[in-house]
Amino acid sequence: MLDRRQLPRNRVYYGGLVTFNGRSSTIACAVRNFSMFGAKIEFEGAALVPDEVDFEIERKAISCTARLVWRSRDAAGLVFANVHEESGVVPLAWARKLRASEQANRRLQSRLDQLLSEY
Repeated sequence: MLDRRQLPRNRVYYGGLVTFNGRSSTIACAVRNFSMFGAKIEFEGAALVPDEVDFEIERKAISCTARLVWRSRDAAGLVFANVHEESGVVPLAWARKLRASEQANRRLQSRLDQLLSEY
């Protein structure tokens, strides 16, 4: 197979996280090789992953958008679109808390509107 990578990848074993559907769907993965341009990831079992995903390696404080360039039943190759190292990237846990807060805010606003209309 022809290797078209810009930089060689280092063999690693990091925990990673692939998110999609507005960060509402997540899949844990193992990062097997890595460079600043891409990575090979492995899933446990078959995973249905879209072509465009958000990818995070918490240990390296890296979060970016990635595109799948190849995939097999339990692995995939990613190329990174924009790598951020702790540059205002919202961690997944914070994004979930924000979404929950926004939903609670909408419910409270709806209740407030209901009470005001009865008054």
